[in-house]
Amino acid sequence: MTTRGCRMVTQTTSDGAASSASIGQLVASIKDDLTTLVRDEIELAKAEMKEDAREAALGGGLLAFAAFLGVVAFILGSFALVYGVHALGLALGWSFLVVAGAYVLTALVLALLAKGRFGRMSRASRTKTTARDAARALTGSTDRT
Repeated sequence: MTTRGCRMVTQTTSDGAASSASIGQLVASIKDDLTTLVRDEIELAKAEMKEDAREAALGGGLLAFAAFLGVVAFILGSFALVYGVHALGLALGWSFLVVAGAYVLTALVLALLAKGRFGRMSRASRTKTTARDAARALTGSTDRT
C-alpha cells in the first residue's frame, strides 16, 4: 500500500493483532483522547465546585445566624449590665450613660490598636523593589532612581 506524505505505523492491539495507522490518525486519536480527558476534567471540576458552593452557602447562612444571635446576646447583656449598675445605687439614666461610656472607651482603644497594626504594614515594599530590579535587569538599565 502506497501513501504519499504519510508514514505507516504498525500498532499492536490488545488482542495481539497488528493494525496499521498513519501518524496523522494517531495524532488525531491522541487529540480526541485529550479533548475527552479535558472535557471530563472540566465536568468533574464543575460538579465539585457546585458542591463546594452549596456547602459555602450553608456555612455562610449558619455564620450569619450565629452573628445575629451574638448581636442579640450583646444587646441583652448590655441591658443586664445597665440594670446591674442601677442595682448598685446609680440612677437608671446614669447607668445607661456609664455603660455607653465604657463601650465608647473600649471602641477607642480598639481603634488605636488597629491603627498601630495598620501602621506596621510593609505596603509590599519588597515586592516593589524586586519588580523594579527585575524590570531594570530585563531592560539593561543601570540607574537607581
